[in-house]
Amino acid sequence: MGHIPTIVVTCLASALTILYFVLPDATHFAMLVFVVSAWFLVAICWLAQKSADYITKGGYGHEEKKKLVSTSNHQQTVQVTSNQIKQAKAKLGAELDELRDIVKNKDSEIEHLKNEISNLQTLVQIESLKTDLANLKALAAKESSKRK
Repeated sequence: MGHIPTIVVTCLASALTILYFVLPDATHFAMLVFVVSAWFLVAICWLAQKSADYITKGGYGHEEKKKLVSTSNHQQTVQVTSNQIKQAKAKLGAELDELRDIVKNKDSEIEHLKNEISNLQTLVQIESLKTDLANLKALAAKESSKRK
């Protein structure tokens, strides 16, 4: 798969080289620039492919891969006694109970805050009604003073 760009650019460079000899003399300078650029790209693609082949198939990095494979084969076994498991289980159970108590406290705080919010909303509604009532009384007073 890695040789495809090199092959494509080589075909392009070959086609441009053939066109150089087929086209009229007036286009030779422009075609010469295109041909040289295309063959330069062929060289770059070929070098990049050789570099990639060298890295993946041997040479640089090959020993590193072997070292990684050899160190990953060693497995470490951990022996835990049943007493240690029971202690860890008890510790985790205590932490879980503590977290449950914290959650219950937070839930009760949330309920308390919800009640306060609803009380405040009721107070706001009462004050709004008082204001509306006062406005209506003021309008009624204006109307009665206009009639007199």
